Amino acid sequence: MTTWLVVGLGNPGPTYAAHRHNVGFRVADELARRADAPFGAPRGMRAEVAEARLGTSGLGGFGGTDKVLLVKPRTYMNDSGIAVAKLAAFHKIDPAQVVAVHDELDLDLGRLRLKVGGGDNGHNGLRSLRAHLHTGDFARVRFGIGRPPGRMEVHAFVLSDFSAAERADVELEVSRAADAVELLLTEGLVAAQNRFNS
Repeated sequence: MTTWLVVGLGNPGPTYAAHRHNVGFRVADELARRADAPFGAPRGMRAEVAEARLGTSGLGGFGGTDKVLLVKPRTYMNDSGIAVAKLAAFHKIDPAQVVAVHDELDLDLGRLRLKVGGGDNGHNGLRSLRAHLHTGDFARVRFGIGRPPGRMEVHAFVLSDFSAAERADVELEVSRAADAVELLLTEGLVAAQNRFNS
């Protein structure tokens, strides 16, 4: 039996919930909804965790023995790796079985990209994961949010809500990113890249 750790990156609390930086949390929520798996807060883990089974057709499906932990760190984005490393150590999960879902400035809204490894590209959540897992060799589902308009600072942009015009696209992309995670888990990285990398 394989145990996967799928971590949505974001900041905890209602203040941040709709921000561009929190799309990882929204994808984790969508995956938990599909699996009918409620989030709980395991003692000492500094994260909300939902436990699901992976069937041949995806999360919550039949015939599966693999386990999937859906994770939303309760630390702030910059310390995400603390929660992820604790969970990985407790459940004996190798970094190769970790999937991080995160916002990506270098991709326009409506584009996804899956890969394994690489740098953090200035993303503080990825930087923290790499530091605490002692490797960058985990899978990433990169959710495009585009670049800030005009002279807007990156920090202000990622910590702002999507515009009214973008919200329908965001809902669609959250669903598509959840599809990409499920395909990555059931059929592997190459199959997921072939279908979703744009």
